[in-house]
Amino acid sequence: MLDALLMIVSALLIVMTLLQSGKSDGISGAFSGNGGLNLFANVKERGSEKVVTNLTLILGVAFFALVIAIRVMN
Repeated sequence: MLDALLMIVSALLIVMTLLQSGKSDGISGAFSGNGGLNLFANVKERGSEKVVTNLTLILGVAFFALVIAIRVMN
């Protein structure tokens, strides 16, 4: 039961991670220095980006909780 739930949560976590938009210029921007790579920039997410980010966070916490629960039960 928990194994099936873990597979569903992990698949949803992968999908949510892939749906997130990139927050930087990518690898070329990091090496060329264009735009200044500021990892701590305060960028507010709105609308669907915020929903996807929150769902990814919730699914990540659920994933780790399920892994720990499965390990404890075995």
